[in-house]
Amino acid sequence: MKMPKILNHRNRVLLKELTKTDFKLRYQGSVLGYLWALLKPLMLFAILYFVFTQVFRFGDGIPHYAVYLLTGVVLWNFFMESTNQGIQAIVGRGDLIRKISFPKWIVVVSATATALINFAINLGVIIIFALLNGIMPNLGWLIVLVFVAELYLLSLGLAMLLGAINVKFRDISSIWEVLMQAVFYMIPIIYPISFVMEKNVLLAKILMLNPIAQVVQDVRYWLVTKEAVRTWDLIHNFGLRIIPLVFVIVVLVVASIYFRKRSKYFAEEI
Repeated sequence: MKMPKILNHRNRVLLKELTKTDFKLRYQGSVLGYLWALLKPLMLFAILYFVFTQVFRFGDGIPHYAVYLLTGVVLWNFFMESTNQGIQAIVGRGDLIRKISFPKWIVVVSATATALINFAINLGVIIIFALLNGIMPNLGWLIVLVFVAELYLLSLGLAMLLGAINVKFRDISSIWEVLMQAVFYMIPIIYPISFVMEKNVLLAKILMLNPIAQVVQDVRYWLVTKEAVRTWDLIHNFGLRIIPLVFVIVVLVVASIYFRKRSKYFAEEI
């Protein structure tokens, strides 16, 4: 009975130290250091806000559009950072994996946990923006944490699955980046889903089956405005409504099985 406890404690310590190291290394050598955790999403937000309010005017009619857009940008950055760092985690920690015997999933979790820390910082910025825009705090804000957990589990599952594949096929990270550029414009990050609904309701429903789109809209609904259209509002069939959640669960299960199967060969293949 004592051995599992020792191992669990050891794993927790290793996870904590790897997470701290990853977070420090992320900004090591830069002049602004940890401020980049705030500046990167804010700079992207500023550019998108100008383009889509002054040029395309997507924000017309959307209450608190600045917070609405910032929320989408921060959630997307969280997903991208989690998956990108997670995919590279095993290869990046090759020296450690070859020298020490420990559960390899710790490496991926530590990489995604670093993204989670950055997200927590940016969530604070969103809340400040919300308050400045006159959005009153309410208990619904706590529900946001449920959807953040859903997005994190999706990111972790994809990172484990693709990270394990990336050990043998190093093109995975590059393919993923290109694919995500397309996905960014396919889901309602910079534009409201109502914009798509006006042109093609069926297409809007298909887009909202994406778990990323579902999470973004749910967070916007509970944190920013009740006018944000959710998957639950747009799709009336219960079986279809839960597709995003089912997708997350399937990804986690498949990723866990595949990662466990391949992890025994990581030290040889890296």
